[in-house]
Amino acid sequence: MPPNTPAAHASTLLAMPAASPSVLMAFWFAGTRESAADVQIAASQFDRTAQTWSPARFVVNRHVLGDQLGFGVRRLGNPVAWVDAKGKIHLFVVATGLGGWAAGRIVHLRQSSERSDLQALSLDVVRVLPLSWLWNTSFLVRSAPLPLADGGMVLPVHFELGIKYPVALRFDAEGKFLGQVRISSRKHLLQPTLLPLSESHWLALMRDQRPAGKVAVAQTLDGGQSWVDLPDLVLDNPDASVAGLALAPGRMFLAHNTSPNNRTALDLSSSSEGEAWSVSQPLAHGAGSEEYSYPALAWADDSLWVSYTDQRRNIAWHRFSFSSTAR
Repeated sequence: MPPNTPAAHASTLLAMPAASPSVLMAFWFAGTRESAADVQIAASQFDRTAQTWSPARFVVNRHVLGDQLGFGVRRLGNPVAWVDAKGKIHLFVVATGLGGWAAGRIVHLRQSSERSDLQALSLDVVRVLPLSWLWNTSFLVRSAPLPLADGGMVLPVHFELGIKYPVALRFDAEGKFLGQVRISSRKHLLQPTLLPLSESHWLALMRDQRPAGKVAVAQTLDGGQSWVDLPDLVLDNPDASVAGLALAPGRMFLAHNTSPNNRTALDLSSSSEGEAWSVSQPLAHGAGSEEYSYPALAWADDSLWVSYTDQRRNIAWHRFSFSSTAR
């Protein structure tokens, strides 16, 4: 954590190119508390040689962001990162003006510094993503993008104003926004995570806002051009974010809260086809009001990496070998 920063939430992990001095980077939002005026986007990197995390530093400030946008930003949240075909880091963050998270916009930033190491990294605004007629508000980002064979990516986001539904955004290899497609016709799903079964067949697993919810599923058979809803998984979902990652055909992982009514238990499950899942590794188990939530997954340096929010105070992490044995 940055010094004198008591609260943290919503981490994301970014695997770096092999030539980078860091294996991966982590971004999250941190400050006095969620939605506080002093919240900024923090980052740290895992050094390839030293095999340690660097001291965290803030990389996005709401006042600087507001100056670049030309209007005020009240709060920041939910960073998601991607590296384009030229090795530039792109960061997508939720920024709000008047109103709460439902009035948020997704702001696209891109690396402006020559180097991507943490001490040199600087990010400039590209644009607010043009997603809605209502001043582009009520769209939020949370989950990692799905890389495409052409060097572009699909960024899963969701709409949140009265109803909630998931959307897939497509970008080209340089990060140009190309368009959006709604993932589900249901109105209580958010924060989709994408799992490719093949080049054209993908699953979207989603947070369910209903009481006694389950992990919801939709699929595309045409590379994200159209989507259909599938029956829910048997996995409980206590209105909590999930994170999925497909390493290869027949080898998928899902980090998710397994308690039916709270976020006290966070586990890592595995699947071969995306429908039947079994817990392969406990991540964090607590009791009472303890919370372990908002996981993120990445594959880097021949390892599976997991990060998540620990008690809304810190970001915790695990590193696993390919056989899922903890290091």
